[in-house]
Amino acid sequence: MERMTIDIPEKIYEPLAKVAKNTGRTPEELAIEWLETASRGVAEDPVEKFIGAFKSDIPDWADQHDKYIGENLARQSKVGE
Repeated sequence: MERMTIDIPEKIYEPLAKVAKNTGRTPEELAIEWLETASRGVAEDPVEKFIGAFKSDIPDWADQHDKYIGENLARQSKVGE
């Protein structure tokens, strides 16, 4: 296991500590769980292998692809209504 020390702003730490207390866990345990969840989402992004493969006029496509795909799916579902 690796060790990391980070400074967390109060506005982030206070809600973390509150949720941890309410669930009977430590803030460290909860933070590790949240980091695990966030990193798993990045590691398993099925669209990532296509980043840079296509020319696009959308400058933030790499960072916002989930948003754009969701918007497109929403538009498509309204067409059939």
